[in-house]
Amino acid sequence: MLGQWDIDQAICVSHTSKENTVLRSGISPEKVFMVPNAVDTAMFTPSPKRLNCDEIVIVVVSRLVYRKGADLLVEVIPEVCRLFPKVRFIVGGDGPKRVRLEEMREKFSLQDRVEMLGAVPHAQVRSVLISGHIFLNSSLTEAFCIAILEAASCGLLTVSTRVGGVPEVLPDDMIVLAEPAPGDMVRAVKKAIDMLPGIDPQIMHLRMKELYSWDDVAKRTEIVYDRAMESPTTNLLDRLPRYLTCGSWAGKLFCLVMIINYLLWRLLEFLQPAVGIEEVPDIGPLHAHLGSRNDEAQEK
Repeated sequence: MLGQWDIDQAICVSHTSKENTVLRSGISPEKVFMVPNAVDTAMFTPSPKRLNCDEIVIVVVSRLVYRKGADLLVEVIPEVCRLFPKVRFIVGGDGPKRVRLEEMREKFSLQDRVEMLGAVPHAQVRSVLISGHIFLNSSLTEAFCIAILEAASCGLLTVSTRVGGVPEVLPDDMIVLAEPAPGDMVRAVKKAIDMLPGIDPQIMHLRMKELYSWDDVAKRTEIVYDRAMESPTTNLLDRLPRYLTCGSWAGKLFCLVMIINYLLWRLLEFLQPAVGIEEVPDIGPLHAHLGSRNDEAQEK
């Protein structure tokens, strides 16, 4: 409830996340904006050579923890390997659930078909992704999932659990969604395998460049920041009564914290007044600044 009074504007990465934020915090929906994440398409590019589909490689790059559905992978991988002899898995990531995956590999004698890479530095994620045809995401909860964007940008068809904001991430022809249950996930993998002949990694990459751009995200974020800066300020005396409505004890605690912060600010203002602090000059957009310098150099 504290956020209801102290937040001028808020940003969520998906419509689902926005709905949850509004419901849990009580913030007015008009104050919450949906600005998605994006992907560096210059870094995540498909392999120049199209992979042969004689052997289908399914890639998993994730923290091996409960929330990321590692337990689901333990059940899905052996069943997929049983149904599709030409499928192989590459699993990148580490975590407490890695032991279960290692035990699964031993139990079903899948050492030759399930490659465990361990932790993968972000700089090496692309090299792992372009080794596969399908990206498998088994998360049990997810606000957005940038990993799906990175995989799609590399030209991989995605199979993912239908949770959180994931259904909003990609168009239907670039992702196969499934309920977070082993049987449904296996059926989704089968559907993705059937779709592979019609997937062109280069076209998928070009579509990702149009759908997700950090430049676009920055512009949309700037608009929200500008709206927040234009919002009227509320003085401390007006805010304190509102904090008291947060609960019999929590309200008093919030008021105490705010009073301490206010006194600290007044002390710092006395010791070093804000008017004496030099402001950082606004040089405008970097590309415009560099362009003017280049023009000056040419004139000389």
